[in-house]
Parts: sequence; C-alpha cells; structure tokens
Amino acid sequence: MTSRRADDFATLTEPYRRELRAHCYRLLGSLDDAEDLVQETYLRAWRSYGTFEGRSSLRVWLYRIATNACLRALTQRSRRAVPSGLGAPQVDPDAAPAPVDGVAWLQPLPDALATPAEADPATVVANRDSLRLALVAACQLLPPRQRAVLLLREALSFPAAEVAAMLGTTVPAVKSLLQRARATLDAALPRHDEVLEPTEPRARELLAQYMAGFERADTVALERALRADAAIELVGTATWFAGRATCLRFLTTVVGTAGSWRMLPTLANGQPAAAAYRRDGDTYRAFGVGVLDATPGGIARITVFDGGADLVVRFGLPATLTPAS
Repeated sequence: MTSRRADDFATLTEPYRRELRAHCYRLLGSLDDAEDLVQETYLRAWRSYGTFEGRSSLRVWLYRIATNACLRALTQRSRRAVPSGLGAPQVDPDAAPAPVDGVAWLQPLPDALATPAEADPATVVANRDSLRLALVAACQLLPPRQRAVLLLREALSFPAAEVAAMLGTTVPAVKSLLQRARATLDAALPRHDEVLEPTEPRARELLAQYMAGFERADTVALERALRADAAIELVGTATWFAGRATCLRFLTTVVGTAGSWRMLPTLANGQPAAAAYRRDGDTYRAFGVGVLDATPGGIARITVFDGGADLVVRFGLPATLTPAS
C-alpha cells in the first residue's frame, strides 16, 4: 500500500473505531476481547484496502470484517456470564462469596470508549440502550449468528439485505435468525420503560444515595435507594443476592465505618455507576466499579465488578485517592 493510500485509510477509518469497539463488545461481552478484535479488524481492513471497490459504504465494509472476526473468535470462546446466570441467589449474606473456576465473566464498558464525544443526543441514547448490562448479558444466551443478526438489525439498524451480505446468507435466513433471537430476549429482559437514562434527575438521586451510603456507612440511605426486589451481583464469583432485606444485610457487612470508602461517579454501559475506593492507611485504593440499574421505583440491581486499579483507570479515573482529594 502506498504512503498516500495508507494515509487515506487512517483518515477515513479512524472515526469508526469507537462504534466498532462497541459492536465487538456487544457480541463478545468483554472489553478486552473487543479491543483485540477491533485491532484485528483494522489490520485486516488495512491489508485489503487496496482492493476495496466501494460497492458498499466503508462503514458497512468495516462492520462486515468486524462481525465475521467476532464470529470466528466466538467459536473458541465460552459465553460471558454473570452470577445470576449460574444459579440461585445466595440466602446467607454472611457467607464468603463463592469463587468459580473456568468461568469467563462479563466485563463493563466505559461509556467514553463507546460513544464519540461529538455524537448527537439521539445517537447517545440509542448507544446506551443497546449497551445496557442486561441486554449484553442476555445476548450471551444466544447462538453467535443469532446474536450478530439481532445486533446488526436492531442495535445498528442495518437493512436485512446488508446483514445478509455481511454474513454470507439470505434475507429469509436473517429474518428467521432475528425472530428466534427476539423471542429469547423478550423473555429475559426487563420492560424498557423501567430503565432510567443516567442523566435523569431520579437516576442521579439514586446514584448519590448509593455513594453516600458507602462513604458515610449509611445503611438507611442504601435502604431508601433500593427497590424491594433489588438484587446485587458480585461478578467474579457465583454469589448474588435477591430482595432488599438480604441485600441490606450483605451491604451492612461491607460498608464498614464512615470514611472506609470513597466513591466517584462515572458511566458504564449507558448506566449510572460509581468507582469504589477502599481505605488502606492514608490512601484509598481502587476496588472496582458498581453499575446501577436505576428505575423510577429505586435501584433494581447493583452489578459489582471488583477489577481493582486495572478496571478503574479504564474509566479515566485515578488508581488511588488521598483523604484530601
């Protein structure tokens, strides 16, 4: 490839990187895997760019490469799980979280890595809807090609004919795959109107109550924030809790005393979230990120990812805090 052609490639394709990362993440349920597959997509596209004839748009061409790269990867990867997908809730909140070997866990996606800063409001809302943890987790229940068709048709609104061309199949096959995928998800997902946008005042209020509950060791604030049927999932273990009473008993064991935790607000998967820092002497060290399912009636679910500093810094936040910061 000539230098001029290579410069053209970089200029024309780079604007699609964030949305391709989001697409690969939706398919794979892993930010790490998505980053790898985006790199593979750009490498494959660069090698083939000299033969790109423009019969489809550059965007469609890149999505075809990315989708098929993800489908190949999925033949060698197990589905990404959350604790509630592995078994019944834990009834004893005092028991130690149960570790599980050999499970690939769902990972959160920082909003800043998925949506271009200059995106219009409608695009931002659509991105959030298609990246919510509940949807990404439910998509893991689908066979890979059903997953790909669902996301290309409904999250990205590609016409059936373009999706068929991307996947090397027919329009009737695409419609059949979409119908089966939708039937599975309709049974697994909460009602759309229950989910609040993270910018809505009620969502902000719930996040503030959640953060204050930890920072002040205020279980009353946490009780006010939780819905009666709330759940807490501890990703990385098989442990999850259902019901406000059980969740509060668990939270009582972890909030410690006032000042044991610091929290910073953030956004993950189009949802309000908080990065948690646990006090260690004179320093607060990153523990992980809690992602909230905020609804008008309260927090319906808290999904906790205890990835430490490696996870928190991916949200553009520091690995440590001082009491004065």
